[in-house]
Amino acid sequence: MDKTEDTLTSVINRAKSGNQKAFSTLLDTFWNDVYGFQLIRTQNENDAEDITVQTFSKAFDKLDSYDDAYEFRTWLIAISKNLHIDLIRKQKRNVLDGPGIAQTDEIKKVLDESPSPEDQLIQEQNLATLLYYIKKLKPHYQKVINLRYFNELSYAEIANQLHEPINNVKVKLLRAKKLLAEVIKNDD
Repeated sequence: MDKTEDTLTSVINRAKSGNQKAFSTLLDTFWNDVYGFQLIRTQNENDAEDITVQTFSKAFDKLDSYDDAYEFRTWLIAISKNLHIDLIRKQKRNVLDGPGIAQTDEIKKVLDESPSPEDQLIQEQNLATLLYYIKKLKPHYQKVINLRYFNELSYAEIANQLHEPINNVKVKLLRAKKLLAEVIKNDD
C-alpha cells in the first residue's frame, strides 16, 4: 500500500466499517514497523512477535478511537510500547497467567469472515503438500491454522482453546495465513 495520507485514511475508514481487506492491508503495511520496534526493545523474536500480534489486536479493537490528527504508525507504536511496559510490569509481579477469556455472548456471536485470497490459496493446495508447507511455519502459527482449517473451529472456539482474546486469535490467524501463502508462492 502507498502510505499517502488519502490512501491511508481511506483504508482506515474501510477498516472501521469492518472491511477485512482493509485490516489485512494495515497489518501488511505496518507489521514490520511494529515488529522491528519491539525486536529492538525486547531483543527476543518470540516476544517481539507476540507483542506485535497483541498490538494489532488492540489497535483493530480500538480503531474507532484513532485520532487522525496523529500518524497511524505513531499510534501503533504507542500501543506497542504500552503493551511492552505492561508485560514488564507483569513479569516483575511474577504473574504467570493472564485472565482467561470471558464466556460472553459477544464472543459466541462472532461471525467468521468469508474466505480471503489467502484462504482460497490454502484450500486449493493438495493436503499432503499443504501439511508440508504448514510444517515450515512457527509452531504457534501451525497450531492456529490446524485448529481453524483441520479442526474447523470458529474464532471463539480457538480463543477458548488457546486461552487468548479473540482479537489475538484473529490477528495470529491472519498473519499465519499470510506467511503460509508466502511459503507456498515462494516454493512454486
